Amino acid sequence: MRETTLEAPAPSTWGEGLVSVREGEAVEIAARLESVHEGILVTAEIDTAYEGVCGRCLTDIREPLQVEFQELFAYPGDEAVDLEVQDDHVDLETEVRDAIVLSLPFQPVCRPDCPGLDPVTGERRSGDAGAAPQEALDPRWAALAELKTDADADKA
Repeated sequence: MRETTLEAPAPSTWGEGLVSVREGEAVEIAARLESVHEGILVTAEIDTAYEGVCGRCLTDIREPLQVEFQELFAYPGDEAVDLEVQDDHVDLETEVRDAIVLSLPFQPVCRPDCPGLDPVTGERRSGDAGAAPQEALDPRWAALAELKTDADADKA
């Protein structure tokens, strides 16, 4: 068994959605490599950061990302396997990239209670929970708003 830690920059941008790990971003990997009968078992913890925009209000965000994975790299043999030990080495780049991309949030938010954008003005909402959202009045019906019925007068 061998434990090792390494830090390397991301060789390219990982992720295509609202957020991604940018090229050159530091990726720290703490790996444990264990020799087993079938090959080398790799258990790794990855620390990096992603950046992009909030899915609700479109402000810039940058958040840390921690991912764990475990894969078995098989010794070369007669059977076809996805991951194979090559010249007593294992190539972790594909596994690290896949683990990071799969753990990126699909709908990232700047904070859990982000109110988003106002659909009428397009401005960022203030987040005041007490204020009820104002309904947009269709201008074609504006003239009817001036009409009052007897039932409306009784309510007032």
